[in-house]
Amino acid sequence: MQRLSRGCERLKIPFPGSDQLLHEVLQELGSTERAVVKIILTRGRGGRGYRPPTVISPNRMVLSFPWPGYPLDAQLDGVKVGVCSTRLGLNPGLAGLKTLNRLEQVLAQSEWKEGSVAEGLMLDTNDHVIEGTMSNLFLLRGGILITPDLSHCGTAGVMRELIIDTARRRKLELKVAAVRLDDLWGADGLFLSNSLIGIWPVRELAGCKFDPRAIDPPLVNEVMERGYQH
Repeated sequence: MQRLSRGCERLKIPFPGSDQLLHEVLQELGSTERAVVKIILTRGRGGRGYRPPTVISPNRMVLSFPWPGYPLDAQLDGVKVGVCSTRLGLNPGLAGLKTLNRLEQVLAQSEWKEGSVAEGLMLDTNDHVIEGTMSNLFLLRGGILITPDLSHCGTAGVMRELIIDTARRRKLELKVAAVRLDDLWGADGLFLSNSLIGIWPVRELAGCKFDPRAIDPPLVNEVMERGYQH
C-alpha cells in the first residue's frame, strides 16, 4: 500500500486510500486463505492525446489468483539464471515505480525457452546490472551485501525494501551501488527476490557457478518470517 501510494503521488493519480483498497481486497478474497492479489490503478478515462483530464476519476481493479506452487528446491538449492540482451532504458522520472509499462520485461522473457533457466538478469543501456525480469538482485562480496542502484531505471520491489530494512536491523553492511557484470563474477553469492518467490539463491549465472549457501541464513530466515508469517 505504501509503494502504491508513493507511485500514485509521483504519477499524479489520486490514491483511493488503503482502507478502501483493503476492503475491496477482502471482498475479492472471500474465504480464500492464501492467494496472489493484484491491485491496478489507472488514471481513468480521458480524451484523445496525452493531456490528462482536468478532473481525474481513477479506475481500480482488484484481481486474485491462486498462490503459485514454486518448487521448494529453488529456495534450498538455488536457480539457474541467464543474462538478457534486451536493455532497460534510462528514465529517472519513472525509476523504481511498478507500472503497467513492462514491454522491456516481456521482450526479455521471450529470449529463453529452456525450462531450467528460472530468470534472466537485465542491464541498462550503460551496461549496469539492474534487476531480473521479475525480481530484484542482491550480491554478497567480502561480507558486504550489495543491491543495484535503481535511481535511473528498474523496479523497487517490496521484498527488496524488506531485505534492505532487515539487513540494516541486523547491522549488516549494505550498499546500494552501481553494479556491472564483472562485479557478479567475483561475488561470493547471489540471490533474487520478489514478493512471490521470496528469496532464490543463484547456483549458476551464464555458466558461472555459485554457492547457494553463501547467503546469510539468519537474514533469509528473518526476511521470510517478516514477509510471510503473521
